[in-house]
Amino acid sequence: MVCPACRKGETRVIDSREDEQAVRRRRECLACQFRFTTFERIEVINLMVIKRNRTRQPFSKEKLLKGILLAGEKRPEMLARAEEIANTVERNLYARCKDEVTSHQIGKFVLKELKAIDPVAYMRFASVYRSFTDLESFEAELQKILNERVCKEKVEVETD
Repeated sequence: MVCPACRKGETRVIDSREDEQAVRRRRECLACQFRFTTFERIEVINLMVIKRNRTRQPFSKEKLLKGILLAGEKRPEMLARAEEIANTVERNLYARCKDEVTSHQIGKFVLKELKAIDPVAYMRFASVYRSFTDLESFEAELQKILNERVCKEKVEVETD
């Protein structure tokens, strides 16, 4: 850290305090004994979403949460779990350390979370995300879920 008074690079930390937004450090220059304060903040990347029509817009957790709540409307656990799903998806997106993500990738993350929690909410979200155009596409997706459930139940019976 460079001293703002004498421009020397030798300083020591006298005091350090953390809060939710930053780490506040009180420093002293070893050359001129000038005391000053520095703040360390996390720089959050500005995540952009590439939509299907190739336009870009900033990522919005509120918009994501709204979509999850809409898919889980009137479902028992979904109101309580929607925020948790949105937080998990957001963490996964930022953990990728990229500044752009496609709406398709976001949808895949949400579907993975919904599938484990509520198959009805999963189907509602999938119908919009995958743009089902007819009943056959909807029925094919539903059949996949039912087949997975049957396989899972067989495995549970065999292990008992």
